[in-house]
Amino acid sequence: MARIELSGVAGDAELDALLSQARDAAFADPSVRRVEALTSSEDWPLRRALHRAGFRLDGILRGRLPDGGDQCHYALLRGETTEGRHAFTAVMNTVTPRKRVIAHLLLTDDQGRVCVLETTFKPDFELPGGIVEPGESPREAVRRESEEEVSLRVEVGPLLVVDWLAPYLGWEDAVELVFDGGTCADPAALIPDGREIRAASWLPPEQAMATMAPYAQGRLRAALAARGSGRTLYLEAGQQIG
Repeated sequence: MARIELSGVAGDAELDALLSQARDAAFADPSVRRVEALTSSEDWPLRRALHRAGFRLDGILRGRLPDGGDQCHYALLRGETTEGRHAFTAVMNTVTPRKRVIAHLLLTDDQGRVCVLETTFKPDFELPGGIVEPGESPREAVRRESEEEVSLRVEVGPLLVVDWLAPYLGWEDAVELVFDGGTCADPAALIPDGREIRAASWLPPEQAMATMAPYAQGRLRAALAARGSGRTLYLEAGQQIG
């Protein structure tokens, strides 16, 4: 591993030239597989130069600098491309914002009762589903989560709700999707995993909403309305927009 340190450099052209030279010199040593560069999160001239040189952002060390500022940790691995479209998109993939995607399922029985899950980690109930893993489609995620949480294999139907979640309880903002899980033929067949899910309940819609956080209540209400109307609804923090 090699580390590049630059200070007192003026101008983009000089930064670009010095970074390219330092990068190439480091990789001239066949034992070097990784070149790193650390910089303040506020040093945008250097950060943009690192982007142009092909460096990927590995992470941000919060409060690491003497003044309490954040430090950006960039790196480039041997063999990673530094020019052209692929290099540009690879760099941008590490420095542009990312959002969590959460996928849940509206599942009802033949009496119109809604399936809600009591979790082991929070007091309010939730619809079946969870966080979408990297590289996983939301439909696959809700199918996987339903099987993991309550041993239910489900056919995922249309998208009912898109809800933007505002930052909450330490979470950054996210996007939640609610899919139609249709009617469950055998509600008693659900088996909570006991690890994340304590119990599965089938409740009339209003009773189900009473077990949920306010924003989740709005999401369930919208999902039921969307199922009835046959169209997808857009929400922000549980409130329908438009």
